[in-house]
Formats: sequence, C-alpha cells, structure tokens
Amino acid sequence: MPDPAVPPTPPVALSALLAREDLGLRQIAGPKDTNTVIHWAHTSEMADPYPYLLGGELLLSAGVHVPEAAGSGTYFDDYVSRIVAAGGAALGFGLAPVHDTVPRALVEACDTYELPLLEVPPQTTFSGVARAVWQLMAQARHAELRRVTEAQQSLAAAASRPDPVRAVLRQLAQRVGGWAVLYGPEGAESASAGRAPDGHGQEAASAGRAAEATAAGRAAEIAAAGRAAEATAAGWAAEITAAGRKPGDVVRGALAGLAAVVRPSGPGTPTSATDTAAGTHLAAYALGAGQGFVLGVAAPHRDTGDHTIASVAAVLLSLLTGEHQSGSGAARSSALVRLLLGAEPEEVAPLLGSGGWLVVHGSPDAQPCDPVAAAALGAALGSPLVDLARDVVRVLVPADREPAPQPGWTLGVSAPATARDWPAADTQAARALSRARATRAPLHRHGTHRPALTDLLSPGEAEAHARALLAPLTPPLAETLRTWLSLHGSWDRTAVALAVHRNTVRQRIARCAALLGTDLDDPDVRMELWFALRHGER
Repeated sequence: MPDPAVPPTPPVALSALLAREDLGLRQIAGPKDTNTVIHWAHTSEMADPYPYLLGGELLLSAGVHVPEAAGSGTYFDDYVSRIVAAGGAALGFGLAPVHDTVPRALVEACDTYELPLLEVPPQTTFSGVARAVWQLMAQARHAELRRVTEAQQSLAAAASRPDPVRAVLRQLAQRVGGWAVLYGPEGAESASAGRAPDGHGQEAASAGRAAEATAAGRAAEIAAAGRAAEATAAGWAAEITAAGRKPGDVVRGALAGLAAVVRPSGPGTPTSATDTAAGTHLAAYALGAGQGFVLGVAAPHRDTGDHTIASVAAVLLSLLTGEHQSGSGAARSSALVRLLLGAEPEEVAPLLGSGGWLVVHGSPDAQPCDPVAAAALGAALGSPLVDLARDVVRVLVPADREPAPQPGWTLGVSAPATARDWPAADTQAARALSRARATRAPLHRHGTHRPALTDLLSPGEAEAHARALLAPLTPPLAETLRTWLSLHGSWDRTAVALAVHRNTVRQRIARCAALLGTDLDDPDVRMELWFALRHGER
C-alpha cells in the first residue's frame, strides 16, 4: 500500500515526450493540447484494447491487428472509440515492419474522436518510448519530492514565527499558488492568506459572508438529516450561482460548505474533502486538536504534492490552534518551570487541567519516529503534551478523551491516574504497549478494576507477601516473569513484547524457577506468582 505521506508519481506531459529529439515522435492528428498528460506507456496489438487499459496510457501499436480492408469500413472508428472510452490519453503508431505510413483512416478517426495520434519512426522502439516515459516520470517525481520537502521546511519555520498561524497560512498559500483560510469552530473565517477569490469592495465581502452562511447552513441541515456524505461543495456552488453570486463568492461559499462537511460532528465524519467550484480546486482539512477548526485551500490548479503540503500545514495548525483555544502554552511553561524548581507533580498538575490523566505509549509501525510524526500523534489524541524518546512516543492525555487506534501506530494506554500516580501509569502504558506488540493489536488498554478475590485481602499484607515471595528476583527477571505469565507462557510473544530473543526468555524463566525453587508448570504456582507480581507493582 503506498505511503500516504509521499506524493504519488506525477504524470508526464505529452508535450515533454514530443520534445525528446532522440525519439523523433511527431503528432499527426488530434488536438494539440499542452495540458494532455500520460500516466504510462502500454503496447498492445489487440483489435479491442479496451479491457486492458486503466486510463491515461499512451497506447503503442504497430498495426499488426489491422485487417487489409480496414480503410474502407468502420474498423478504425471502432478501434479509436474504444481507446477513448477506456480513457486512453494518446495513440502511438509505429512505422515498419507492418505499415510504411500511418493509415489515413486512422488519422481521420483520431481527429474525429479528438485522440492525439503520434507517428513513431522505424528507428524508435516501443521499449525506448516506454523508457523515456519512465525517465520523465522519475524526473517529475524527484522534482515534486524536492518541492514537498522544501515546503515542509518552510512551513515548520513559519510555525516558529511571532504570528505562527498567519505565517503558516501565508506559506501554504504561496506554495500552492492560491488562497488558504482557517475557519473557526463556528464556521467564520479566523485568518486567511494568499490570493483570495475574486470579489470587490464591501458588497462582495458581504456577499461572500452570505454565501458562507448559506453553505454552512446547508451542511448543517444535511448533517442533521444523516446525509452528510451527500453534501458536496459543488451542490452549494450551483445553488449560490443560481442565486446570482459572483464567481469569487461561489468559491468562498463552496469552500465554507466543504469545511462544514469535515468539521467534527460525530462518528464517520471525514477528516478531509476535495471538490471544484467555478474552475477552482477546493480542499478542506479538519484540524486534529478537536476544537472544530478547519483549514480550507482554494487554488486555480492542483499539483500532485499539494495534498501532502496541505496535510503538513494542517498538522502544524492543529498544534497551534490547540494552544490558542485552550491557552495552555503559558500554563505548560509555568508547570515546567515549577517542576524544575522542585515542585511536586501533584502541585503543578492543576495548571495542565483538572481531572485524571491517561499515559499513552505509541510505537510507529515504520521506524524511526520524527518530531512531526510525534506531534501529529499528540494532535490526533487531543493533547500537546508529547515526549519523543528513541523508540516510543509518550503522550499525556486527559482522562475524558478516550484514545482510539491510530493508523500507523501501536498504542498502549494506562488506567486513569492522578498526578501522584503518573510514574505508575507510565509503567502501565509501557506494559500495555508491549502486550499490544505481542498480540499484534493496534491498541491495548491496561485492565480496569473489577471485583476479585484479592479485594478480600489487606493491601498491606498482600504487598508484604509479594515482596517476600519475589525477593530473590532482580527487576529484569521479575518483568520477564510477569510478561511471560501475562502471555500464557508463550516464548515467542514474550520475546516480541520484551524485544529480546526467545532463548533469552527461556534462560530468564529457567533462572526464575531456580531462584524461586518452584515448578513454573504448576498452575497453582503460576497463579500465586501472578498475584504477587500484580501486588508488587503497586
């Protein structure tokens, strides 16, 4: 499955292929549109190539399939119409060894169906044409990746400037060559940058606001009726156009409507959406801070890497708007200073928010993890309190926000804890992550309390018994034994959870049995040790 963070391979302009002097290609029929692009070159000598085309190909043929009397019937009309129906971008006809010239009837058919027809000279092989297409695609992909990388760096730099939200919007608008706008939780424009849609004076501004209200209201009505998926910006654009709005107002209204579609309103709400209105490409991205902010982008054209660039901007704006909405930036700074000056965690916890907390440990499926990915995980979980370690990301999340599985991550979640119990919760999250890895689950939660026989015992007596029973074991041995028992004695899954070799697990368990002087195959022994390990970690 392709990596969504990497822009797909861009197509090749047909004009760029025609400009290759080493190929000697010549267009002899069809529209000479400089915007025609091809996605690949495919060779076929089938009389009906329709079943074998995906769309966007340069179809190459030497005319082997052409019967002798083809010029006097409808053969070429049928052949070209099938290529067009399959979405073929152009046809390349090779001279020699079958035909000395391109059949006149084929030229006429391509003109009729507006399919570009290229003459491939005898010295140019079809494999050479395909290789040239691949080379041009590789060059375009390299250029697009460089563009995306430069945009990511400039957006990150913009986020550190004095007015970061507007700086990010300005940089995004510049990179996509259009207009970038941040919508607030109520649907109003909070900030914008770039070339705004056409409009003049106060009258146009008022019309734009009315168009936004119309679109947002329409989205709310449809969402309330449970048909949000049917709410498209194109529909709103048509309504606004019918009402006599100017093209610029159509774009503003359609983009506001698209933003209403992605604004969180319940399960199943899309996080992004795209559309076109009045010849302008639109995109909307729900920001991950959970505050209802939406990023909107309107541009006259849409390049391959624009979605990736806008997604990076959305991640940065998620962090920035999360801080702006809650005012937590100064509070976190104050909490950090107090901790450094010797304050206890429970003393500074109120600065971060009231109520309990969850500790979440996250491990990316694709190593290594970078700061942007860690920040994106924090934004998805609804918390800016993120710690990026060497191989794990730790996030402190308010207990009222239920963490959900995140694509590309394996997560371990602690039980709710107060500030005094954060270290224990951190241990719980680490163990939950180990179990999630071992069981190949996207998320594992530390078990919640339920009535059990252990409730009948005094906590003090239980802890004393646990300490005495486990006294011979070192911390690594105790942790190995706890993990092994929790995974029902599975050597392989314990090795995965602890990131060690299975033989190491066997050696450690054998050492535990020797130090404890007991038989670990006995279920009664296992139950007693599990009881001790659970109470010993409190």
